[in-house]
Amino acid sequence: MATLQPRPENSSFELPDEAATAALARDLAALALAGDVIALTGELGTGKTAFARAFINALPPPGGAAPGPPEEVPSPTYTLLQIYERAPAPVWHFDLYRLERPGDARELGFEEALGQAIALIEWPERLGPLLPAERLEVRLAFGARPSARRATLVGTGAWPARLRELGRHG
Repeated sequence: MATLQPRPENSSFELPDEAATAALARDLAALALAGDVIALTGELGTGKTAFARAFINALPPPGGAAPGPPEEVPSPTYTLLQIYERAPAPVWHFDLYRLERPGDARELGFEEALGQAIALIEWPERLGPLLPAERLEVRLAFGARPSARRATLVGTGAWPARLRELGRHG
C-alpha cells in the first residue's frame, strides 16, 4: 500500500509517476464499498484510465477466489461501460466522454449501478444533475514533470471519515 499522506488543507497528493497513481488507486479500492460513486475528473491524459485500471485490479474476484494475473482494463471510451466482477461489489467502469446527454446514462444502467455496484466514472460532469451528491471525486491534474500528477480528493457523505483511513491498512 502507498505511504502517501494527504495535505490537510486540500487532501492533495503529489504523484511523481504512474506507479504512485496506481498506489493511490489501490489504497482507495481498499476503502470502496457497494453503492460507492467514484468520480474521476481531469483533462485528457491526466491518468483517469490508468487510475481506473489499478483500482479495478486491486479488488479481488468475488467469492474468495484467488486473484489471477491483472485483468486487461481497456478504456471504455467507445463502449461507454465495462463491468468487472469484483469483491466487495462489481465495478461498473463508465467513460462518459462521448455521452451526448445526461439522460443517456440511464440507457447504460447507471441507476442500477448506484445501488449494487461501485460506480467508477470518467468524465462524471457529463451526468449533470444525475451525478449523486454523495461521492468521492478524484481530481487528477498534470504535475511539474511530464510523468507527474497531482490528485485532489474531495469526499462527501461517508467519504471524509473513510478517507481518514487512507494509508492505515496494509
